[in-house]
Amino acid sequence: MQIDILTLFPEMFPSVLSTSILKRAHEKGLISTNLVNIRDYATNKHAQVDDYPYGGGAGMLLKVDIVGAAIMDIKQPGSHVIYMSPQGETLRQKKLEKLISKQHLVILCGHYEGIDERILSYVDEEISIGDYVLTGGEIPAMVMIDAIVRLLPGVLGQEASSVEESFTSSLLEYPQYTRPAAFEDQEVPAVLTSGNHEEIRLWRKKQSLLKTLLKRPDLFLKRSFSAEEKGLLLELLFSGEKNC
Repeated sequence: MQIDILTLFPEMFPSVLSTSILKRAHEKGLISTNLVNIRDYATNKHAQVDDYPYGGGAGMLLKVDIVGAAIMDIKQPGSHVIYMSPQGETLRQKKLEKLISKQHLVILCGHYEGIDERILSYVDEEISIGDYVLTGGEIPAMVMIDAIVRLLPGVLGQEASSVEESFTSSLLEYPQYTRPAAFEDQEVPAVLTSGNHEEIRLWRKKQSLLKTLLKRPDLFLKRSFSAEEKGLLLELLFSGEKNC
């Protein structure tokens, strides 16, 4: 996957793109990233990329001619252009699963008070990471890139890892433990040391259901449950379990 990032602050990205999972994806040749400084497309000696809004108002807007030129210079047949915007669709796991099918992503990071509305004619979709306002689109872009890349086949050490993570199945991930088996007054659940893989699988599924119900009832209420999950929910109901 090729990812081009259009930004006024390219210096924010190198440490993120060259660390951990993203570093591994680059080394394996699974992704290629390119930082594009929007100021390089400015047309005057002051490298001006913004201007005052028509009709007055606070703040400055990114100029349509500058950003449009940057996008068109990078865009290829089949490119998918995303504008990181608080007005966009909220980023969800299902959206990420659609984006991994794209071979070329062009990500526009806004700044200042916003963009000239005509820039949207160059954009395929707007995406937000939440209902709050940040200084610019750079941090949201980093979040989205990280979330996309870890879903690409071959990026994670174990292919099952991304499948079992929270939100992939609309359930939160089950609780996990490692050594020591006993710490202060807490012990690892006995089922996990039993060696019975089927009992472990069912315990984990039950804990995922319980954790989602307690922590994210919004996800729980939207989900359709399998016959096995309905049976586990009945067990939870009649066992009176209140926590994980």
